[in-house]
Amino acid sequence: MHIALAVLIFLLSLIFILWQPKGLSIGWTATIGAILALLTGIVSVQDVWSITKIVWDATVAFVGIIFISLILDKIGFFEWAALHIIKKANGNGRKLFIYIILLGALIAAFFANDGAALILTPIVYSNIRYLKLEDRYILPFIIAGGFIADNTSLPLITSNLVNIITADFFYIGFIEYAFKMVVPNIFALLTTLVVLYLYFKKDIVQKYDLSLLKNPDEAIKDWFIFKITWLIGGFLIIGFVVSEIYHIPVSIIITIGAFVFGIATYRKKIVNMKTLVFKETPWQIIAFSIGMYVMIYGLRNVGLTLELAKFIENLHSLGNLYGIVGTGFISAGLSAFMNNLPSVMIVNLAIYDTGFKENTQHVLAYANIVGCDIGSKLTPIGSLSTLIWLHVLKQKGINISWRYYFKIGMIITPIFLIFTLLGLYLWNYLT
Repeated sequence: MHIALAVLIFLLSLIFILWQPKGLSIGWTATIGAILALLTGIVSVQDVWSITKIVWDATVAFVGIIFISLILDKIGFFEWAALHIIKKANGNGRKLFIYIILLGALIAAFFANDGAALILTPIVYSNIRYLKLEDRYILPFIIAGGFIADNTSLPLITSNLVNIITADFFYIGFIEYAFKMVVPNIFALLTTLVVLYLYFKKDIVQKYDLSLLKNPDEAIKDWFIFKITWLIGGFLIIGFVVSEIYHIPVSIIITIGAFVFGIATYRKKIVNMKTLVFKETPWQIIAFSIGMYVMIYGLRNVGLTLELAKFIENLHSLGNLYGIVGTGFISAGLSAFMNNLPSVMIVNLAIYDTGFKENTQHVLAYANIVGCDIGSKLTPIGSLSTLIWLHVLKQKGINISWRYYFKIGMIITPIFLIFTLLGLYLWNYLT
């Protein structure tokens, strides 16, 4: 009875999260699902408390990153970067395509995949529009921006909510994580660059007119905030290193940076801080993360994740390569059809339940991250960043149909996935 209830609550919640009827918040849906799991006895109050301790750092850190990203967007930082990239390509469309992918990779690494999808997409679209290109020439840049946001959100703990949740769950520090995942991220970046270039080669514009663009410096709305951005960025990097040494939650470091940004922005009156804090910052992510984890913990309580743990054990018994690639593709499959946030939680619990040594669990956890970050691109519902990306494009008048997305995602995502997982294997076991 409990198994059926746990599965039913989870599936119904997932349907409403993806559907969002009448604008129903994903936070409210996840919270209602968690309450139902609690009332039916699938999880206990103690379970909820344990789960909150696991995910609070990840979710607060993620909200802080998005808050900082929104401020930088308001002062024109990302538009300034995009304009510099377009001018740097010097009218060469193929160079521009490569540079846009590299810019997207940098933004995804330092401002998270959702930040890249939310901020980079409209900026790239608007600036490419200034070049007066036909729609067929604009599409490759749009698709590249969408895929790079998730594909290269591997290198830092803070690059993706999936990364933060997993690192917290397995007590992986900032430096250790970066050392293990920077190289796989390079594999992901190079593979994405080559595959997307070959896929869209015929539709990439050859030349464009630079005179149509404005000066990058015109994009900056406040030079004081622009300058302190670099100082705060340096503080955050140093803070992340210190956080590992002294076991300080990364959310504390990010919150300090966000607070300083907020005070500076408030004093300069650049943006409406009330609107930014209460309307644009995604606080619902906190309720969403806790609620989803409560329901997934319920699946574990009724024994479902133990079956997945046995399957992962069997794969790993065939060799390290099978364990890494197999775990990555399991995560990718789950992410593609029920979103990567619940998927990463399910597989994390399964990996923990294998009882493997810490080093083995960590490597499989990295494979889980790769599967959830990259494999989620198989379908439009695989990640929140993809849903955000599609929503932003629709607002701009570009409708990417699910059929068209499936056609691209199913063809190229497995290539990204296999090469990145191979990079993870080579870096962890052959070096």
